[in-house]
Amino acid sequence: MLQNRVNPSGEIIITPHRGAWLGNRGVLHNEQQQIIRPYKIKAWITCVLSFRGRHREVMQPNRWTELFFLDEATAFSAGHRPCFQCRYEDHQRFKTYWLKGNPEFGFNMKTPVAEIDNILHQERVAANKTKVTYEEKLINLPDGTFILIQDLPYLIKDSQLHLWTPAGYEKSVPLPDVNLINVLTPKSIVNMFRAGYIPQLDVTADHHNKTKLSL
Repeated sequence: MLQNRVNPSGEIIITPHRGAWLGNRGVLHNEQQQIIRPYKIKAWITCVLSFRGRHREVMQPNRWTELFFLDEATAFSAGHRPCFQCRYEDHQRFKTYWLKGNPEFGFNMKTPVAEIDNILHQERVAANKTKVTYEEKLINLPDGTFILIQDLPYLIKDSQLHLWTPAGYEKSVPLPDVNLINVLTPKSIVNMFRAGYIPQLDVTADHHNKTKLSL
């Protein structure tokens, strides 16, 4: 079993469960198919699982490392964005809403996406290579955002929290009665969601078996 699945914190984990999207951060593995670095490039992208009939064997020597995500919200939380080639329409939609949600940078549609990648890299990876998190008012966070509660990742959707697991979202709980919450999804991506980008979510996020959350 390979270490190639990504959680909302951006960590690369081992799990038997397959993902809905493919990701790329450059060559992260050695000849023994072991992960030896968290990233190699700043352009962290999310791709479709199949494209124009191309076929790849996973973790070939000296080739980029294939990573996998439960859904697009997970990929965004980890700091990935749509690929320009295999997801051109999604990439254009991403750029349109990212610019709309983040006007303070002064970018436009002609701005190279590498400039956005630079912003995302600052928002996802700290100097010690740990995940960047920040506090935000829970009431201001849009659907698709991931937050941390008791070190566990929860997705916000339909005024509920949904616990992330590699197999899907396990349960739904009401939003807690708190003001500030620790956020996993990068700030500019949250702004993009606010501006109107709707990320793809795993179908298990539609389950409504509510349980009480104790903080």
